[in-house]
Amino acid sequence: MRQTANQLSEFYASPMGRAARIMALRRLTALWPPEEEAGLAMLGLGYAGPYLMPYASKAKKVILTMPAAMGVIPTSGRRGNVAALVEDDALPLPPASFDRVLLIHALEESLDFTAVLREASRILTPEGRLVVIAANRSGLWARSDASPFGAGRPFSRSQLAGALEAAQLLPLAWSGALYAPPVTRLSGPRFITAMERFGETVWPRFSGLVLVEAVKRLYAGTYLASGEEVRVPLFPKPVPIFESGPHKGRQGPDMDRNKEQNGE
Repeated sequence: MRQTANQLSEFYASPMGRAARIMALRRLTALWPPEEEAGLAMLGLGYAGPYLMPYASKAKKVILTMPAAMGVIPTSGRRGNVAALVEDDALPLPPASFDRVLLIHALEESLDFTAVLREASRILTPEGRLVVIAANRSGLWARSDASPFGAGRPFSRSQLAGALEAAQLLPLAWSGALYAPPVTRLSGPRFITAMERFGETVWPRFSGLVLVEAVKRLYAGTYLASGEEVRVPLFPKPVPIFESGPHKGRQGPDMDRNKEQNGE
């Protein structure tokens, strides 16, 4: 069963959840400095409120979409509620309508994470940026039931890279967060800050979370689903002027027409 929005809300209200948010948001703001994102349309898919709402005061708009199996918690913005319940692989949004898309608590428990990424790519503007924050397959947080990052499937960098490329998204930058173990008594700000600095230097691949930023390129080709074939040739088959076989010597329809006119 998927983690619910209420469970995630309770997690982020706990000391461990606050520590997780601080460390992940530290990396997100390094990729997307709030002052540089002013005036942009931003969308969160999954449970992105703790990470995107700090951008709400400067962004053009911030919309939070939560998968149907997760449920939704109303969230207030400048124009009222900004949270909506959606099907994560069929968003009720027009193409190319958002400049930034953040996915967190979105892929690990999805039925088809590649389809979710394709849908995120669809609503992203050309040259728009997307960030995925997911549980790291090599990290301790993916092995613990003490946090929601232990639910569902964790990812390696190569798995995420392959899924992004299948969705016509080009990975640009990689980062990690949460090097401290998922233990409540070790979630104090001084300890987790020290662990982040230590982990980034000594074992960068063993973070609890993996972050990747990708861009939607203008020249990306049309995606073909796995096993899908192109059934219509790109160019028509040329009609030969000279043919072999029982009609050998026939020189095309124009020559036949000339023969009829000449009485041949």
